[in-house]
Amino acid sequence: MQRLAFILGSVFLAMTQANAELIINGQPVTVTSTPPANQIFSSQNNFQQCIANLRSQAISAGVSGSTYDRYTQNLTPDYSVIDKLNYQPEFSTPIWDYLSGLVDEERVQLGRQKLAQHREVLNRVAATYGVPAETVVAVWGVESNFGDIAGSYPLLQALGTLSCEGRRQSFFRGEFFSSMRILQRGDLSEQQMKGSWAGAFGHTQFMPSTYEELAVDFDGDGRRDLVSSTSDALASTANFLKKRGWQTGMPWGFEVKIPEGMSIAGESRRNKKPLSSWISQGVVRADGSPLIQGNLSESSAAGLMAPAGENGPLFLVFKNFDAIYSYNAAESYALAIAHLSDRLQGQAGGFSKAWPTDDAGTSRAERREIQQFLANRGYDIGTVDGLIGDKTRQAIRQEQIRLGLSPTGRAGQQILNAFRQENAKKLMK
Repeated sequence: MQRLAFILGSVFLAMTQANAELIINGQPVTVTSTPPANQIFSSQNNFQQCIANLRSQAISAGVSGSTYDRYTQNLTPDYSVIDKLNYQPEFSTPIWDYLSGLVDEERVQLGRQKLAQHREVLNRVAATYGVPAETVVAVWGVESNFGDIAGSYPLLQALGTLSCEGRRQSFFRGEFFSSMRILQRGDLSEQQMKGSWAGAFGHTQFMPSTYEELAVDFDGDGRRDLVSSTSDALASTANFLKKRGWQTGMPWGFEVKIPEGMSIAGESRRNKKPLSSWISQGVVRADGSPLIQGNLSESSAAGLMAPAGENGPLFLVFKNFDAIYSYNAAESYALAIAHLSDRLQGQAGGFSKAWPTDDAGTSRAERREIQQFLANRGYDIGTVDGLIGDKTRQAIRQEQIRLGLSPTGRAGQQILNAFRQENAKKLMK
């Protein structure tokens, strides 16, 4: 979910997005200055003393003394999570790169397979919560690639470490205690509670406190299990969206065209106006059809969103977009979920208006192709997995310099085509 750089969905895949690091499940994490020295427990000081000092707070938060003692007696810190907390990426992901990696044909096809595979459960989920199956599956796909990338950090170790060192200790302590209450209730085992470095876990990456609030037992086994039970995970995701304002039968939004010369200054997702206002200004859907269709009316309120400025695609978005946004507070994340849900419903790929770039984004398959070329050239880029990290970007910069291209470090179509041309020349020799 925000949630992070996810992103593991938002966590592993959105790491370079502003606000995506620690606004998870709609819970903004207050950015504070570094805590006073007496609140920091580094490896040179006493982590165990910090954990001991938190015992009374945990008990006040509903964790029994025996539960706390059981799960902390052998707890050791993992200081790698502090590095991730403090990570400041040098590369800011353009939205066309972000979307091309999250909403590609690979994920669309797998998403359609999951829709068919879990049709009976998804039909019941949609009937119970009023959220379309395609939207629920889109969240699942972006958050964990349908359960394939759920994270491997032991939550108690990660959250315990973050509770004792670094920024935002108060937030992480709340999640630390939530994790213990989940274990205390018996929904999950400690072995099941593994996820992102910041605490999000399960098929759709709930934070522990969100799990406590919104997870549901949909398969009727008496346990809310978002790790091993796909039914519970999908239903809990729908429950999340419903509780965050999802309106059944209404759209998230759609791409639009505006008349030449119309100013969009001051317009945003938050600045919603009735459709009658947009109609009076000459705004139409991207295909030229009227704004009002389906259950919409002249009074339906929508905001105009321009994620790449006035020269890129424009969207009118409704309350359902805000519900998706609350899952991971970044507009690019919400647009990825919304766009993937449309693709799963059968809509064609891409938007009517092109992104304002001469170097379009690449799919995960194309990114793996780029990485393989780099690996063949002798670069140490790690695993060829389609996830573009610092090592891959550094290697791309070196190759761009060699090829006389601008050294942006982007895994875009320009470098991909340059690599393909080189390979073609080699085959012709």
